[in-house]
Amino acid sequence: MNTQMSTLQKSELKSIVAAERKKKIKKSIPYYILVAVPFAMLIVFRYQPMYGLQIAFRDYSPRLGFFGSPWVGLHYFRMFFDTPSAWPVIWNTISLNVYALIAGFPIPIILAICINEVRVKSFKKTAQMITYMPYFISTVVLVAIIHQFTDMQIGIVNIILGLFNVAPINFMGHLEYFRHIFVWTGIWQSMGFSAVIFIAALSGVSPELYDAAHVDGASKIQRIWHVDIPGILPTIVILFLLSAGQLLSIGFERVYLMQNTINIPHSEVISTFVYKVGVQNINFSLATAVGMFNSVINFILLVILNYTARKINQVAVW
Repeated sequence: MNTQMSTLQKSELKSIVAAERKKKIKKSIPYYILVAVPFAMLIVFRYQPMYGLQIAFRDYSPRLGFFGSPWVGLHYFRMFFDTPSAWPVIWNTISLNVYALIAGFPIPIILAICINEVRVKSFKKTAQMITYMPYFISTVVLVAIIHQFTDMQIGIVNIILGLFNVAPINFMGHLEYFRHIFVWTGIWQSMGFSAVIFIAALSGVSPELYDAAHVDGASKIQRIWHVDIPGILPTIVILFLLSAGQLLSIGFERVYLMQNTINIPHSEVISTFVYKVGVQNINFSLATAVGMFNSVINFILLVILNYTARKINQVAVW
């Protein structure tokens, strides 16, 4: 009798749990739909194209298709590294990314701390809006602004230099200026957007820590160093890992639009090389091999940096 009762109780309990689960699922349907859209985009635009990675190992022809094209193994990988421009292209990509990371990564942190320290709300919102606005400028417009500002005759930079009796400089026509112009214009465009993330992280720092630091007589610099920085350190580490993990990836549009026959020894990077080889020269296999090499190196680098950060600070992406 007790066994029958316990069996009945278990079955009733299971039915109640199942009913509650169905209710929760029904209530959560709008959220499932909301998540389904970006999830579907992730699959369609990120994972489905991986099917085409086999092009890197085939002498691909659109007429023959994926499986009809002959298998050539690592032929196109060897072809890339045997190309005279391979190592200069890799070096240009790495040097631009390292320069941008070293020069640009601390600036949004400093900007976020400065904005966070402002007590006048109207000025704080205005400063945040002004620094955030350049992020919405399209790449084509940004490059056009760069050309206008650095023009030898009407460029505002050369006009200001002329006030100090400095002869006009052809900034876009000098090889040594390309990296500086590319990196610092990118920092100017993105620092406001990146600062928003750190401002959000600073808002999560406990006010009690500021009160305790103030009671202890800490100066503003000391409060920033001992309260703000430790409070946003996990965010700093994660964003640094994500940035450093893209060492061989660089935006195609801006560097391509800024290229000319003079600066191309410094401006030819992996993304522009892939475009010229794959689209202009119609060598899809070589372009895919270079892109695959790029992605694999970035993945390995991200794993190594993530492991190192977890060992040192116990903070990592995963």
